[in-house]
Amino acid sequence: MSRTSPHEHLRRTELSRRGLLKTAGGLTAAAALGGATVATTAHAAPATFTHPGMLHNAGDINRAKVRVAAGTDPWLSGWNRLIANSHAQSTWTNRATATIIRGGDGQNYSLLYNDIAAAYQNALRWKVGGTEANAVCAANILNAWSTTLTSVTGNADRFLAAGLYGWQFANACELMRDYSGFNLAAAQQMLGDVFYPLNNSFLTNHNDACITNYWANWDLCNMASILAIGILNEDSAKYDQAVTYFKSGAGNGSIAHAVPYLYTDSDGYALGQWQESGRDQGHTVLGMGQMGAICEMAWNQGDDLYSYDSRRFMKAAQYVAKYNAGSDVPFTTYTWGTGQSCAQSSQTVISSASRGQIRPVWAMLHFHYNRRISLDDKYISAMYYNLVAPEGGGGDYGSDSGGYDQLGFGTLMYAK
Repeated sequence: MSRTSPHEHLRRTELSRRGLLKTAGGLTAAAALGGATVATTAHAAPATFTHPGMLHNAGDINRAKVRVAAGTDPWLSGWNRLIANSHAQSTWTNRATATIIRGGDGQNYSLLYNDIAAAYQNALRWKVGGTEANAVCAANILNAWSTTLTSVTGNADRFLAAGLYGWQFANACELMRDYSGFNLAAAQQMLGDVFYPLNNSFLTNHNDACITNYWANWDLCNMASILAIGILNEDSAKYDQAVTYFKSGAGNGSIAHAVPYLYTDSDGYALGQWQESGRDQGHTVLGMGQMGAICEMAWNQGDDLYSYDSRRFMKAAQYVAKYNAGSDVPFTTYTWGTGQSCAQSSQTVISSASRGQIRPVWAMLHFHYNRRISLDDKYISAMYYNLVAPEGGGGDYGSDSGGYDQLGFGTLMYAK
């Protein structure tokens, strides 16, 4: 496939997508020719929220269900990774607690991220495989945390916990929202009372630090949590807050700040330098998962952030994939203000630390850009097929929190 042949198909896809967006909710879209930015109003929330409508829509679930039942790869390989995971067993017992601490003394946040992984994986087994025991397990985990957790605290890392585990918990809830044994109202209230205030506080004042002090992922996970809570709770204001921040927020998580420099490589592929590229590659790949989650959740509500600002996120994903698969990429010195005084710091070269780290974030991006909208995603494809597939999830990538920063199982749920 040539790099230019899909462009006309893309324009047709985008126009068709816009036709599905509901204008009654304040959604408008400016036609964009030749891949120009798709502009929407600040009021992006749909008039009627779609459920399930976060990381997975009804079509994703049905496709996985049919393909797994037929024994067809790559879905079957993704399914086999899921059912082999210890977190995906219906015998999992939750460890819900009132206070979660991340950062400082008394850290216990592994209780939460392990239980979220178990709830999500059991929910997937129920949705795809139809097993009631997995539904009961997922509902019990979510109900226990929804009625027990009252605070997330610690040092500044509490904002990471609120962001990462807020959007993940909401996604597990979204899969279970039509199950009779799940207490949706309790989950909605807990997320709104415990997670959202921290998410909002961070995006509003960044822990009283210089606006550029915190890396992109701090913003992104909190944006993702607000977006997910907005969808779960059908709260248009929260949904709009997250989408607006993605487009024009002051911090490093907004799209122009997260991808500050653009290039074209010698083969003609557009690349975008990721904000954390001079830090290390583990956090850079993490950013692909966090921004990817935001884009996928918005897509399933009719909002195409994947293509926003001339597909700026795709350019970043191509850049990160190219470098982590072993090829060189350009790098522009990155300078930012740190601490409360905005003391200047700079990175002059891309970091090779943790280069090639495997995280289950690439299937979502490959199957969107290459299969949904028929673009040549050479480097994303290479990263996915050569290094990652089939994707697992929490529990398959080590016991540290980094292995649980993304819910995973993209091969099962996104293959097309």
